[in-house]
Amino acid sequence: MKQIALGPIMLDVAGHQLSDEERAMLAHPLVGGVILFSRNFESRQQITELTAQIKAVRQPSLLIAVDHEGGRVQRFRDGFTRLPPMRRLGDIWLRDRNLALGLAEDIGVILAAELLVLGVDLSFTPVLDVDFGESSVIGDRAFSADPAAIAELAGALITGLTRAGMGNVGKHFPGHGFVQADSHVAVPVDGRTLEAITATDLVPYERLHELTGIMPAHVIYPAVDPNPAGFSRKWLQDILRGRLGFDGLIFSDDLSMEGASVAGGIIDRANAAFDAGCDMVLVCNAPEAALNLLQGLGPVAMNAGRTERLRGRRCADLAGNAAYQTALQRYRQTFDAEGSLIAPEAPPRRTD
Repeated sequence: MKQIALGPIMLDVAGHQLSDEERAMLAHPLVGGVILFSRNFESRQQITELTAQIKAVRQPSLLIAVDHEGGRVQRFRDGFTRLPPMRRLGDIWLRDRNLALGLAEDIGVILAAELLVLGVDLSFTPVLDVDFGESSVIGDRAFSADPAAIAELAGALITGLTRAGMGNVGKHFPGHGFVQADSHVAVPVDGRTLEAITATDLVPYERLHELTGIMPAHVIYPAVDPNPAGFSRKWLQDILRGRLGFDGLIFSDDLSMEGASVAGGIIDRANAAFDAGCDMVLVCNAPEAALNLLQGLGPVAMNAGRTERLRGRRCADLAGNAAYQTALQRYRQTFDAEGSLIAPEAPPRRTD
């Protein structure tokens, strides 16, 4: 099979198997990855077959990603451990910091191992947004209202992901938690100063040096730049790469979202993201726009090293994976089969 370097576009697919048309699109040299959704999942065997089909399209194989955070954003459920919303870890952290950090690491191991064994490389996690009590689209996806707690808990989760062989993507830089509007259907505007954002939202990004990927928000911060963060050289080049020293891969958020509409059509949106400093752009739930982008976008250079850092280490067998089995046993002492706390008022203290 001919070797084709990975491109800078991540697309989705429609169903449980690849169509011939989708195979042709994924073979396009501008494509570098596929993001999966709940509609792509029927069973563990089926999703394993689908990821194998995707990886067989070309070499090196495309990155396969999914939003699998826990709580209401867990795309695959049947046959998977039901993970809690990350807020539950923040709640436990207030009462027992060590237990919360241990659980965060265990969840990272479980989350990663259960995806890697099926051929998925990456989950877009952790959510690093600060919960200001304003954003319903973030809500209990956020660990906490305390930036220091977010940094600690996300760091422990990343440790677990890393132990299992998976990278990570912090989102939504610099922060989506202060605005009420949902960038899927609106163009949110956050009027705070850079100083205010730095003192809160940027704390996790400053402290988490182990981040391998970051996804910026489709939010405008007019006191800093008139463009949404994902289209802003000020945010991505000056602040994220410059001041914070981040050298991982920057993904755009989905360019089909309303929050990206300020940049124009799909090709304009992609060019604005690349010009700002994004390495890879996502186009989801918009097959016509995806095709237009592949046909109309010019050459875009990719940093192969950043991409390869996000390629998952395949887990061959969960039953024989000691780290996974230990993490799962500890997790089940605190959370039930639905991902709810067994003892909400007094979770057990960690003894190991």
